[in-house]
Amino acid sequence: MESLYIMALKRFGVSLEEEVLESLDQYVIDNRFANRSQAIRFLIEKNIAEKKWQCNHLVAGTIIIMFDQGKKEISAKITAIQGSYKEVILSSSQYYINKNFCLHIVTVMGTAHRLTELSDKLTTIKGIKHGKLVMSRAD
Repeated sequence: MESLYIMALKRFGVSLEEEVLESLDQYVIDNRFANRSQAIRFLIEKNIAEKKWQCNHLVAGTIIIMFDQGKKEISAKITAIQGSYKEVILSSSQYYINKNFCLHIVTVMGTAHRLTELSDKLTTIKGIKHGKLVMSRAD
């Protein structure tokens, strides 16, 4: 029989200035959270993950880059850079969005410093239209 892990919720009161509360409510709307609690929980988890990145703990995530697929030198540079980071790359995929653009996704796991270093090298290749690293704690 499969057991379910259910985390007990604890309730507490929070006092906020009106402007901060309005900003929180707008954040809930903008990010389509079900309620304030969900938004606060997300922000706390995000803060914890970011602290772990700064402490260089083990993290996992994705690096997403968009580029003009007609520029073959970009693909060659991506391949060369990724070759130096094999120990942190779990997978790498390319999706051709249309005749002009390619979406390249790299799934990674390692120390925050190493993943940030890889992301910086990939996203600063000349011709990359957009690049972003998203990480979350992995321990």
